[in-house]
Amino acid sequence: MATIAKSVALIPMRGGSKSIPKKNIKSIAGKPLFWWATSAALDSAVFDHIYVSTDSPEIETCVHHFFGESVTTIRRDASLATDEASTESVMLDFASKIAFETITLIQVTSPLVQASDFRKAHQTFKANHLDSLLTATEFKRFLWSRDAVPINYDPKKRPRRQDFTPYMLENGAFYITKKEILETYKSRLAGQIGIHKMREESSVEIDEPQDWEMLENLLLKQKTLPNLKDIKCLMVDVDGTLTDGGMYYSAEGEVMKKFVTKDAQGMNLLESKGIQVCVITAESSSSVHARMKKIGIKHYFHGIKNKKSVVDQWLKDQPEDMTWKDIAYIGDDLGDLECLQHAGQSFCPADADPIIKKNAYTLSSKGGEGAVRELCNLILEAQDLALSI
Repeated sequence: MATIAKSVALIPMRGGSKSIPKKNIKSIAGKPLFWWATSAALDSAVFDHIYVSTDSPEIETCVHHFFGESVTTIRRDASLATDEASTESVMLDFASKIAFETITLIQVTSPLVQASDFRKAHQTFKANHLDSLLTATEFKRFLWSRDAVPINYDPKKRPRRQDFTPYMLENGAFYITKKEILETYKSRLAGQIGIHKMREESSVEIDEPQDWEMLENLLLKQKTLPNLKDIKCLMVDVDGTLTDGGMYYSAEGEVMKKFVTKDAQGMNLLESKGIQVCVITAESSSSVHARMKKIGIKHYFHGIKNKKSVVDQWLKDQPEDMTWKDIAYIGDDLGDLECLQHAGQSFCPADADPIIKKNAYTLSSKGGEGAVRELCNLILEAQDLALSI
């Protein structure tokens, strides 16, 4: 008999999006839109399984790239991926195939959801013996009908805003539903219904192009330190990352670069703990060659114009099953952008290009001033290796 999962998450993502083409996999604040809510769901650790329902092979490939076997993709029938198909129809189709007790419908158009939201909502759901739950934010606004009839207050006794009893505005981030409720009422909300209150800014959803920039700025502000506990390899750029980006020429025309000893020590510490270190640069400089040889970097790629293709090949040559999600990449300029977008975790020095900062976690140190050592320390601490140094 198949095991019945207590709690599953369902993330619907269809390929067709008219207002914003390929919306679900379009990059926002450095990651595809779907990555934000999916990562929060994984980090919450409240789900037995997380599923993505899609009609798009491209979305399926993208999900697998970022999450591997942590997320299961289910190919959705084309009839359930039209503009007319309801979300409930997708949920019911899923319920007919997968055994579970409760389902959490997650909508990736609400990327500001956090792992703590899933944890607290599930605690509320269980503690209050609910049948279904929605997410919402407090709403303190005076409402009128189109016919100029007040809906939620008396204009002759207009309350102060701070004294106004708030309503709850459904924000659509996620819903929790018992399977029997979904199948009985054909609805995500029925029976004993509860609410999980979220932050006010989480009411912003991505439906139109003008929503994109607003949400990207909010995501950049709330960026937290990425999860580094499963990182197996650190990939490091040279100019502007291991160095300050300056080039010093001798009278003979030889290019010289300044390196920081503590960066080298950090990389050596990682390798001593079994975490691989790769250095990759677009330049081919004798001073860099000498530095890499001195500090004992085994994986050193120079003169590389297409860095991603080199990393792709390097991954294929590894004896263990390593993928991009196992890599932490640090770079500072546009030549690193593609690698930063593919890496499991992406970082940049404090003085990196503004576009790079949108696609990576910004460290407090500048390039050539300890940014790499800062990242090495973060990896060691995340993997509980720092105490044994």
